[in-house]
Order: sequence, then structure tokens, then C-alpha cells
Amino acid sequence: MTEITLRRPDDWHLHLRDGEMLKAVLPYTSRHFARAIIMPNLVPPVVKTADARAYRDRIMAAKPEHHHFEPLMTLYLTEGTDPNDLEEAHRTGLVTAAKLYPAGATTNSHSGVRDMDKAMPVFERMAKIGLPLCVHGEVTSSDVDIFDREAVFIETVLDPLRARLPELKVTMEHVTTKDGVDYIAASKANLAGSITTHHLIINRNAILAGGIRPHYYCLPVAKRESHRQALRKAATSGDARFFLGTDSAPHVDPLKECACGCAGCFTSINTMSCLAHVFEQENALDRLEAFASLNGPAWYGLAPNEERITMVKRAEKVEFPTRIETGAGPVTVFDPMFDIYWEVTP
Repeated sequence: MTEITLRRPDDWHLHLRDGEMLKAVLPYTSRHFARAIIMPNLVPPVVKTADARAYRDRIMAAKPEHHHFEPLMTLYLTEGTDPNDLEEAHRTGLVTAAKLYPAGATTNSHSGVRDMDKAMPVFERMAKIGLPLCVHGEVTSSDVDIFDREAVFIETVLDPLRARLPELKVTMEHVTTKDGVDYIAASKANLAGSITTHHLIINRNAILAGGIRPHYYCLPVAKRESHRQALRKAATSGDARFFLGTDSAPHVDPLKECACGCAGCFTSINTMSCLAHVFEQENALDRLEAFASLNGPAWYGLAPNEERITMVKRAEKVEFPTRIETGAGPVTVFDPMFDIYWEVTP
């Protein structure tokens, strides 16, 4: 197979940042993707309806005029989130989901939740009104190994929450472990998971073997090879509970290449080409549309996009930039460590 056509995809987990960075990175998403769930971990975070509305306005102002793109906004949950404000944002259609960051789990998450009981009124309201909860599924306790934090989160935080509120619809974002895949697969209702492009491609050796490579450092951190294989099996299975959320997260190079570098891989530019490569390797190109274009909308109660994109496998490798220049500084593009031959046609 050298050509495939699929419904225009959506990205169910995206970091656009703000200001000059937003203006620089948004066109790479809006060129291929029709919609994206926008992460709210700005500084300061997007915690209220008014914040989400203002951020959406800035995104729309930065979008190229000829690109058809809809940002799906989220609110950043804190222990002080007002359930009434959250419900109003949902009622008006402004907000598609709310995001749970355990405090300290990742970039700009220090305002997140430390005590789940204090956030329970918000979770209860979300369950009542049918608003999905997106979770960064890691505990942050210093006595838990960083490679075990997803599994421990499932056992000690997520499973008790779902037992208490079984009607709450939960998206485990950027699943990175076989534990996460198995937990979702065993669930009968109200649980799904997004999988990133880079976690389908790299394991922890990419970060650490042969020297520290900061541009492969992300959170949740890439795990051992057996977990990567479990993710690939889930993504290419056709199971409607798994869908694409790139977690594309740009940081300028000086903040990545330093003594305490930021977490995140910038994948918006080459995600669809990388995914076609992965799905071809797994003899599953016929299931790429489900993963990238169908399963996510179904989970969030939206219609799939009517527009189509076509991808062609070239005879010569496709060249992508190694970095882009932004008004905030240079950003390195994710390198999958293999030659890419698939390309979205203009």
C-alpha cells in the first residue's frame, strides 16, 4: 500500500503554550488536524470559564486564516475549583473536559491537586453533568520510582476514584505502560486512553543509552521496551477505547538542554507521517483512521470530521526540519530515529 485516505484526524491532547510560541507552533497542528483538546497548564493556568474563553480567543487569533481548526478547551482543576463555574463552561459548550494534574507531576502543574478529597465536589459535579475528566496519571510522591508512577496512580488514585464515582467518564491521557493498557482494556465502561506518537516510537533507552538525550525526555517518561510494545498493540488493535493524543509539548532548546531540562517532545510537525510508519510496521494501516480520526470523537460525543486527508508513501525519504524558529527561541522537532517516507499530501 502506497496511498491511504482517511478522515481528517484530531489531536486529543495538545500543548500550544501562549504568546509567540503559540503563534509559531499552532499552524503545524491546524494544517493536518481539525480539532484538538488544548491543555490548560499555562502560567497562570486556565482555571475559570473566563480564562478559557480568553485563551480560546488568542488561539483563534493565531490560527492561519485558511486553516479550519477548532480548539477544544479544558479547565485546570484545583482544590478550589468552583463546580458552578465548571458547569457553566460545560453548558455553554466552551469546555470539552477538565484536566487533573497531580501537583508537581509535569510542566506547570504546581497548582494541581494534592488532596483528592478536597476536589471531590468537582468530580461529583462532573459525573452528574457528563463532563469528561482528563487525568495525568502519575503519583508524585518522592518515594515512588519514576518508572512506577503510572501503575501506582492506577492502584491508589484512579481505581478508588472510579469505584466511588463509576459514572464519571475518565480519559487516561498519554498512557505509557502495559499496566495502563491492561487497566483500560479490562474496564467495562467510562474509561478510555490516549496514546502519544513518541511513546509508540521510543523507550527509555532513547533518553539514556549512549548519553543523555534531553529531546526525548518527556513526562510521563518513556518506559522499557515491553511497555512500548503494549502501547503499539493497543493503538493498532482497532479497540475504540484507544486514540491519538500527541501531547506535543514545545520547549525552547535552552530549557531542554540544561542541568534541569523541561519535559516534552514537539511532534506536531511529523506526527501523521510517524504514525503511518508505525502502523505499516504493525501491518495495521487499515486501522490508522480509527486511532487518529474515529475513536476520539466517539469517546467525546462528537461526529467524526467529514474532510479527508491523503497520505502517500514516497520513493525518497521525506525531509522535516530538525528545529523551528519561534519568537521565543528555537524548538527542536522530534526525531523518530528512522527515515520517514509517508507524507500528507498538500
